[in-house]
Amino acid sequence: MQLQEIERVATITKEEFLKNYFKPQRPVIIESFVDDWPAIKKWNLDYMAEVAGDIEVPLYDDRPVRHDEGFNQAHAKMKMKEYVALLKKEPTRYRIFLWNILKEVPQLQKDFSYPDFGLKLMKGLPMLFFGGENSYTFMHYDIDLANIFHFHFHGKKQVILFDQKQNDYLYKIPHSLIVREDIDFNNPDYDKWPALKKAKGFIGNLEHGEVLYMPEGYWHYMRYITPGFSMSLRAIARNPKNLSKAIYNIFVMRHFDNLMRRWKGQAWIDRKNEKAITKTHAKLGIS
Repeated sequence: MQLQEIERVATITKEEFLKNYFKPQRPVIIESFVDDWPAIKKWNLDYMAEVAGDIEVPLYDDRPVRHDEGFNQAHAKMKMKEYVALLKKEPTRYRIFLWNILKEVPQLQKDFSYPDFGLKLMKGLPMLFFGGENSYTFMHYDIDLANIFHFHFHGKKQVILFDQKQNDYLYKIPHSLIVREDIDFNNPDYDKWPALKKAKGFIGNLEHGEVLYMPEGYWHYMRYITPGFSMSLRAIARNPKNLSKAIYNIFVMRHFDNLMRRWKGQAWIDRKNEKAITKTHAKLGIS
């Protein structure tokens, strides 16, 4: 893969963000944009265990998608204080994914505010993501192709990003938001996945208090170098093409895929996985 470092800035004005990153749709890591948030001093794993310890949280691991699992269906559940204890004890594949803190722990909203990036943020959807050492998310893009602001806390996380122009090289699964789940983006096997050598993207590391801007529809792979967690705020896609694709994903693609899973079973999943290879290699003339 041809990866360049995500540009970093110490801080940024709204005007600079809109001109240099939103309009050209380029990612950026902002190092000190939310230093006035109480969360900067308060948010760590121990604090989350304290304020949400008895809440049962959904957990996800890195097992491949199965036909009999629903959209974003959790693989396990655990009380938050037990999960935090596990994160601190040993590496684990279990992650928390899309956890709405306004719904579950309203008091956490007092620890942050909605920054003014010049985009209208969806204030009802602040989502938290937790992971253990070396756990990771599959390469995917979000169903609504939103502009995403990803605020990281406690520890270090690595991110790899691609824009939608790289779809031909990523072994995208048809009728889905993911690529082949057996690709190790941390150490890709180019003999098995030769098209990846042509993919041009971005790489960067996030530390406590830093903010990553991911433009509309960007593919993202995230690996927790150490246990930690992040919060995402989002703004709807502005590009008409991306907005129409988001509407299609939400109201057509997702339901069609679920229907085919129920009808064809695991054969539907297996067929899509095979097509990801044959279609990618055919486009690039790879035998």
